[in-house]
Amino acid sequence: MAARAVWKGAIKIAEIVCPVAMYTAATTSDRISLHLVNRKSGNRLRRVYMDEKTKKPVDTEDQVKGYEVQEGSYVILEPEEIASAVPDSNKVLTVDNFITCSQIETTFFDRPYYLLPANDAAEEAFVLVREALKKTKAAAIAHTVLFRRMRPVLIRAHGKGLIATTLNFDYEVRSAKQAFKDIANKKIDPEMMEFAQHILTKKSGKFDPGKFDDRYEEALTELVRAKIEGRKIIPFKKPEPTKPNDLLEALRMSAEGKSATAKKPSKSQATKKRATEKARPRRKAS
Repeated sequence: MAARAVWKGAIKIAEIVCPVAMYTAATTSDRISLHLVNRKSGNRLRRVYMDEKTKKPVDTEDQVKGYEVQEGSYVILEPEEIASAVPDSNKVLTVDNFITCSQIETTFFDRPYYLLPANDAAEEAFVLVREALKKTKAAAIAHTVLFRRMRPVLIRAHGKGLIATTLNFDYEVRSAKQAFKDIANKKIDPEMMEFAQHILTKKSGKFDPGKFDDRYEEALTELVRAKIEGRKIIPFKKPEPTKPNDLLEALRMSAEGKSATAKKPSKSQATKKRATEKARPRRKAS
């Protein structure tokens, strides 16, 4: 793999030890990069840390981390104190247990990494672990020190390799029950449900990340290009939310593959139209 390994260590399952190298699986380096600039001078801005009370800039060597014990009062934590409190990395992904892939709760997923055998000698053990996970449709829950923090890690077979996903701790994930508690229970009209199921079946497909469009990135790139070329910027038109009274009609049109760009006339417009038609003289039959 061309990229540089971000971590090197070993997977340990019971007495099996397999040296591995970890690589980032996702990157934001290709995104368009924006900088903070002085509107008046056009010069780039630089961040400067200053003392909250004296309003004077603070040199890097005088910047330390602190924990607020009460308003305005901090316990200072020196870098060496933090380093001594953090568990030492033994460079081992120690597997605690195995779970079936269907048990995985994705809200706990943090960041994905690719795991590859660290060297040729490790390939046999690596392939053994990979194939065992595939055949049992299982994932391994492991733990190790990554980037100076003890992290739980989920290890899954993926193609010819393994994917290690760092997991959020339980206290870091908000309760789904608490988040959704204010959503009211509503009965859905059977006709609406039939249309909705038809649309889902009609638009079913396969997961293909190659078809994902980063519309924000595309719009930002087009905005920059338009500004450079001096072209007029056409603002993006937000779609109007479907009103409860129009939901059945929207479902029907979606199921029939029709576009909703031609809006239905409002009640006042419809009344006015009928009144005009009544006032219009009728032709006599010949």
